[in-house]
Amino acid sequence: MAKPDGFPSRALTMIVPYGPAGGSGQVAAAMAEAVTGHTDVAINRDHKPGGSGTVGMTAYMAAPADGYNVLEHIDDASSAHALDSSRPNPAADLVPLVVSQVTFSQVYIRTNETRYTDWTSFVKWVKAQDGKATIANVSKEGSMERVTMKFITDATGMEIQQISFDKGAPRYGALLGGQVDALFEQPGDVRKFLDADNFKPILTIFNERPGVFADVPTHKEMGMDFEPLLRFRGFYVHKDAPADRVKWLQWAFQRGYCQDSYQAFNESKFMNVIDSYRDTAGAIDLINASVDQYREVYKSMGMDVK
Repeated sequence: MAKPDGFPSRALTMIVPYGPAGGSGQVAAAMAEAVTGHTDVAINRDHKPGGSGTVGMTAYMAAPADGYNVLEHIDDASSAHALDSSRPNPAADLVPLVVSQVTFSQVYIRTNETRYTDWTSFVKWVKAQDGKATIANVSKEGSMERVTMKFITDATGMEIQQISFDKGAPRYGALLGGQVDALFEQPGDVRKFLDADNFKPILTIFNERPGVFADVPTHKEMGMDFEPLLRFRGFYVHKDAPADRVKWLQWAFQRGYCQDSYQAFNESKFMNVIDSYRDTAGAIDLINASVDQYREVYKSMGMDVK
């Protein structure tokens, strides 16, 4: 696609609201490489972790809406807006360029763990610890991870301490080093630990067993009757960016998803197990449905939905 009036004539800046080692950092690097590979436009990544994505979102909304600044974000942006409508709505205040990853979550333990070996024995062990058992998770109350863990603990009667880490590396290191007893995460983010046989999943939070995890039970099979919340990651531009620049960015990022390098990346992260692609219209539908789902969940939890 031809550049509109020479845009972009310099590098883009991609604000990433999470650290470089976690899922957002990895997908941002892969998409930047893919877009640069087919457009020859450089993309500088600016990581602004903190507040489960709120620091990066605030920084992005304050940046010039000229098309040179793009944003990577995850479903946390949708859940934040669902809880507080004054927060940016990623389907209205931003233009989704592409959603490039949609995935499910799992609970992991160390492969060499001897105190428990599967979900049933883990639940039994946790209940015997009188609230002292721990699981590494993100910090933000109301996030997909925290809400899902509440569903799990309510359904099983477990009492478990959630140890908060906003960055991926220390979260994974806590399980690897034995500082926590389990980890809540998505499979692609811990692929290297799975391949190295450091971690193993004991529960999949999805309505059916994905083929690559055919030996891991789902929450439904373990008697938990709730609709799973999915993790999704995508790329955005401010709604006030010039329309011709937005159109070029949509083309660049959607074509970026199709590049061999990006497809190989998604495959390496189990992101081809379920359909991960949404164009702008599909992303808006996904975000709006997620906002509605989170609002209903928050109301049922007695949270103050604004």
